[in-house]
Amino acid sequence: MRVGLLTGGGDCPGLNAVIHAVVKKGILHYGDEFVGFTEGWRGVLDNTTIRLTLEAIDGILDQGGTILRTSRTNVRKVEGGIEKCIATLKANKIDALIALGGDDTQSVTNALVQAGVPGVGVPKTIDNDLYGTDACFGFDTAVSIATEAIDRLHTTAEAHNRVIVCEVMGRDAGWIALTSGVAGGAHVVLVPEKPIDIDHVCKLLKYNHDHGKKYGIVVVAEGAKLPGGGQAIQGSKVDSFGHARLSGIGQALAELIEEKTGYETRSVNLGHTQRGGTPTAYDRMLATRYGLAAIDLVHQGKFGRMVVLRGTEIGDIPIAEAISKNRTVTDNFLAILDGLEPKV
Repeated sequence: MRVGLLTGGGDCPGLNAVIHAVVKKGILHYGDEFVGFTEGWRGVLDNTTIRLTLEAIDGILDQGGTILRTSRTNVRKVEGGIEKCIATLKANKIDALIALGGDDTQSVTNALVQAGVPGVGVPKTIDNDLYGTDACFGFDTAVSIATEAIDRLHTTAEAHNRVIVCEVMGRDAGWIALTSGVAGGAHVVLVPEKPIDIDHVCKLLKYNHDHGKKYGIVVVAEGAKLPGGGQAIQGSKVDSFGHARLSGIGQALAELIEEKTGYETRSVNLGHTQRGGTPTAYDRMLATRYGLAAIDLVHQGKFGRMVVLRGTEIGDIPIAEAISKNRTVTDNFLAILDGLEPKV
C-alpha cells in the first residue's frame, strides 16, 4: 500500500516516534511505501510532500518536534478544501492516510473519511484532553518539564519570601497543572474546570505564611477562568479553528495576589518549553505503540477510527467519538487538590 502521513496542530514530543514506528513496521512487515505531507493539512492542500523511507526515519525516535513540520490549517475553512485534499491524495496515489493530531486535526480527518478517504487517526494533544483515550504522548514530557520548573521555583521563592505564580499549558483541561502542581508540591493549583476564587487562593497563601512558610507556589493552567469569568487572551486574533491565543493569566493572578495580600508576587510562564526537546521514555514507548497500531488499522481496513489507550491496552474508537467532546479533569481528580489543602 501507498500510505500518506501528516502531523497537524501544535508540535508534541513523541510525534517523530510515531512516524518512526508507522514507517518501520509498514515497510518491514507490510511492504508499504510512505508519503509525508509537510506542515499538516496545509501540505495536503498545497501538495507538498517528502518521501519517508527507512533512511529518512533513522535516528528520529528520540527527537522532539516533527520532521514533517506542522501547522494549524482548517481545510473546512478553505473554499473547496475537502475536494483539493482528495485531489492531492489521488495525485499521489495514496491508498490510506494516517493523521497525527488532536480534535481539530481529527475533525478534518473525520470530514475526509465521510467524503470517502480511507483515514486513520493517532491522538496527539499535549493537554491530554482528547476524549476516548487515557493518555496522549507528549503529556508525560510536558509534566516532567513543568514539575522540574516548579521544584526550582520553590527554592528561589523561599529565599526571597515571595509568592510565584507558574503558568502552564491547558486550554480547556487542567491535566498538566494538576499533575505537575501535585508532583511539585504547589500550595495552590488552578484549572479551567473550576472557577478561580481569588479570596480562597489568598487564604491558602496566608495560611502558609502564618504557619512558618513565608512563600507560596501557585500553578495555574493558561485556560483557567479569571475572577469575573474570562480567560487571559493575548491579542484579538484567532486561529483557523477559532481558538484565541491564551497567555497572561499568571501575571494577572500575581498582580491580584500581591494587591490582596501584600506579599511580593512574581509570575513565570513556561510556555513552549513544555512541548520542546526530547520526549521521555514513557512518551517514546506510548508513541511507538500508537504508531504500530495505526499501521495495523490501515491493513485491517478499519478506517474512520483512532487508536487509543485504555488502561494499559491499545484499542481504537471512531474518530467521530474522539472529537465529540474534551476529556477534562473530573471530580475524583479535583478531590486530590481538596485533600491536600488546609481547611481555611
